[in-house]
Amino acid sequence: MLAMGSEEWELYPYIGSQVMEYGPISEDSNDDWNGDVAVSLDAALPDDLLEKVLSFLPVASIIRSGSVCKRWHEIVHAQRQTWSKMVPQKPWYFMFACSEDAVSGFAYDPSLRKWYGFDFPCIEKSNWSTSSSAGLVCLMDSENRRRIMVCNPITKDWKRLLDAPGGKTADYSALAFSVDRSSHQYTVAVARSNQVPSEYYQWESTIHLYESVTGSWVTPFTGVLFGWRGGDECVICGGILYYLVYSTGVLVNNNEHRHCLVMYDLAARPNHTSLMSMAIPVPCALTCGRLMNLSEKLVLVGGIGKQDRPGIIKGIGIWELHNKEWREVARMPHKFFQGFGEFDDVFASCGADDLIYIQSYGSPALLTFEINQKLWKWSVKSPVSKRFPLQLFTGFSFEPRLDIAS
Repeated sequence: MLAMGSEEWELYPYIGSQVMEYGPISEDSNDDWNGDVAVSLDAALPDDLLEKVLSFLPVASIIRSGSVCKRWHEIVHAQRQTWSKMVPQKPWYFMFACSEDAVSGFAYDPSLRKWYGFDFPCIEKSNWSTSSSAGLVCLMDSENRRRIMVCNPITKDWKRLLDAPGGKTADYSALAFSVDRSSHQYTVAVARSNQVPSEYYQWESTIHLYESVTGSWVTPFTGVLFGWRGGDECVICGGILYYLVYSTGVLVNNNEHRHCLVMYDLAARPNHTSLMSMAIPVPCALTCGRLMNLSEKLVLVGGIGKQDRPGIIKGIGIWELHNKEWREVARMPHKFFQGFGEFDDVFASCGADDLIYIQSYGSPALLTFEINQKLWKWSVKSPVSKRFPLQLFTGFSFEPRLDIAS
């Protein structure tokens, strides 16, 4: 364990850690307990009750408990559906560390307020696209957009999906991922946007879907956007794919925003439709927008642009979508906004359940916002340090779970 002043981080106790063997206590043992017999409390508990007791712990503590003895190891590594009723875990945040040799980083556990040294499975570079849902993380190779993985970062289980349709590259690609919490079946959505040759204002948009139940890809939508292009931000919420698109024209006045939200029904899968016919304007002029599914509520975290210079960020706001209308949840207090230091017009933000993470690309500082309590809080100081002036920092969140596999 390394010390960082008053802060600490430690190696993550991943599945497969060493098991300690404890022998039984001899009845003839000499002790100073005045004749009392030392009895292991868990020896009197049947497996199902011991599982129940452990299920109330944070997931890191559950995995660490698997190193106590052989029996506890077997309990922790038993059929993982036994952990489906464990106490809900707050989402962790994985922050990439700067390394040329391997992709590694640190995971922040908000329940125990600790950072863990964490090797993420199957990911090869820090600029891969990511999307997470219900304990699984979906990753798309930034150099080969057809190459997509799904993994459980806690158990290190992962697999590569069939190659996605379309070419290896696209002008813009966005990745969305949704897991059914009861069946554990999942859907992957890839939205691609390519400029029509010689037509600056026309962009061909396609939506590709992968269903784990069939193990195959389909392309239910292909269309052309006029004056708008896709980007790298989409999310699945309530069976709807929400996709943030960007204006390709010059702003005429302050009422014309650079961003707009479009929707695509994944159940109906209409092909002959215009995405812009279902467009929802963003709540104000934004420098950037980040979409997330928080307990099946669509949430937008956006950089608020200055009125006279909409490309310059002056603050950060959080909104929820209700019946195609935005309701403001909160705005970042100025002291936290200043706490990031030099803030660019774009930033990283993600979350799950009721917790939102916000990170500046130029700083390893990590801020959390609990949406139910309206509580802003800095994380424990990150172990990642800035090594050179132009170094960028990024990461993503995921729910730590033991009961789900790719």
